[in-house]
Amino acid sequence: MTAEHAPRILYQVKQVELAVRGRLDAVVRPHGITVTQYTALTVLEQHPGMSSAQLARHAFVSAQAMEGIVRALGDAGLIARVRDTDNRRRMTISLTPAGVALLAACRSDVDRIEAEAFAGLSASERVRLGTWLQDARRALEESH
Repeated sequence: MTAEHAPRILYQVKQVELAVRGRLDAVVRPHGITVTQYTALTVLEQHPGMSSAQLARHAFVSAQAMEGIVRALGDAGLIARVRDTDNRRRMTISLTPAGVALLAACRSDVDRIEAEAFAGLSASERVRLGTWLQDARRALEESH
């Protein structure tokens, strides 16, 4: 197949995203959360103390959608919102022990999905792929 007839890289990335989303849904649904809620929890695991607006940007949803996600996760006891001591108008969001436990319960299944998806890549190729994907995301953000 020639390059001009090969599927676009953007199309291939979207196919991978949809396949991963389906597999993640099967893993997180029994825990009572959605893939989008799982994404928000993993972002908070890496960046505790974010505002709702920051979390929305990192989780790739609108601020309005994040309001519902934060409400649901808070109602489920998976996150806690506290007033920022430096800026009393700002609320920060962090995982609760239940949120940490839920992520731990999902970790081996998520690790398996990732291992299956990228089994054909060496460790250094996985690092390189991660770098390329981050570079692509950054380039799109900067050009927007």
